[in-house]
Amino acid sequence: MNYNRFLNHVGKARCSNPLRLAAAQAVSAKESTVSLAGGMPNSEMFPFKEFLVKLRDGSELTLEGKKLKQALQYGQSSGIPDLLAWLSKFQELQHSPPRWRHTPKDGGTTICVTAGSQDALSKSFEMMVDPGDNVIVENPTYSGALMALRPLGCHWVAVDTDQFGMVPELLKQALSRWKPSDAANVESDIPKFMYINPTGSNPTGTTMSLERKREIYQLAREYDLLILEDDPYYFIQFSEMRIPSFLSIDTDGRVIRFDSFSKMLSAGLRVGYVTGPGPLVEKLQFHIMSSIFHASSLSQVLVSELVQQWGVDGYLKNARSICTFYQSQRDLALSAAQKWLSGLAEWHTPQAGMFLWLKVKAIKDTKYLIEVRAVKKRVHFVAGCHFLADSKQLCPYIRVSYSLATPSQLDLVSAAINPSSSD
Repeated sequence: MNYNRFLNHVGKARCSNPLRLAAAQAVSAKESTVSLAGGMPNSEMFPFKEFLVKLRDGSELTLEGKKLKQALQYGQSSGIPDLLAWLSKFQELQHSPPRWRHTPKDGGTTICVTAGSQDALSKSFEMMVDPGDNVIVENPTYSGALMALRPLGCHWVAVDTDQFGMVPELLKQALSRWKPSDAANVESDIPKFMYINPTGSNPTGTTMSLERKREIYQLAREYDLLILEDDPYYFIQFSEMRIPSFLSIDTDGRVIRFDSFSKMLSAGLRVGYVTGPGPLVEKLQFHIMSSIFHASSLSQVLVSELVQQWGVDGYLKNARSICTFYQSQRDLALSAAQKWLSGLAEWHTPQAGMFLWLKVKAIKDTKYLIEVRAVKKRVHFVAGCHFLADSKQLCPYIRVSYSLATPSQLDLVSAAINPSSSD
């Protein structure tokens, strides 16, 4: 694949930072090596002596000595080696990327640790999108992606969704304004990528089937598009078997996958990871080198020590426990909706994630209902218009997040969004 076609002038111009490389070499150097190149502060001057972390299962993590120095010091921009090694094994076991064994420089799949997946998404958009570019998004879609894309001056190719996510027939219809051969024409405005949130989608809670993923992937091949697979809810699937990812069917090297520890371990640690074609992930690393240097070393070491203590099986056991919890939360939300909103609203049962997407039948737009009337009743939702490519479009939907709510709180839905109730 010609990855150069997907980069804008900023992405093409990014290159390695020699000072960052020197710092990484100094960190990984043997004790017998004398390094005066890194420009790093002396770890002996840091006030911290030990970090003790107690886990809910009664076990502990202790950071001291070399591990503590690593946690407090600069590291390599791609991530600390121990965590990268674990993630490499983990991604191979979970997704078996077809291009995993290829050389990263030739488009083989590789990994980079990031400061959460949102930072990685923003940096990816910034290395690809030029003003005036057409960008394919699901409609509705994750508002964080829309907010990151809007300032870049792109035009939306918004493809409507149903209860299973982006509709392949509508995607094909949207792409019909171009010819597949346009991808080779530098003057063409054919899109470079599509952004997809395939599992427990935020806001709709939809989960895409493998069959639908294959249809969309085939269209991506036909029109030479990248697929940006933003999948933070992958391990919160309520069926016994998780639906395989786009990465698992990526024979060409056209999928960039965004994962996060935010839902599995901690949102505040801000640790995510990107898996994708080597030439593009390398450009992402160059951006990291010139901005945040690397994801927090302390957060990375904590995550690394924990997942290595648990092992892959222990991590997946914890994921199943989390999934069971959110499934019970979903059931509470569905029960409250059935009790109070039957006949007033309609919805599909989420098969993953943390969100219920309600369509209020009696009104065309929920903005006033949510941002004025619901607030008066001390209940907060998000109006559906904020997840549309055209945020000024009327929208009868509401996003309900059931991750934190108690049964009694969910019962407040009735008074808050019942269109016939008084102000």
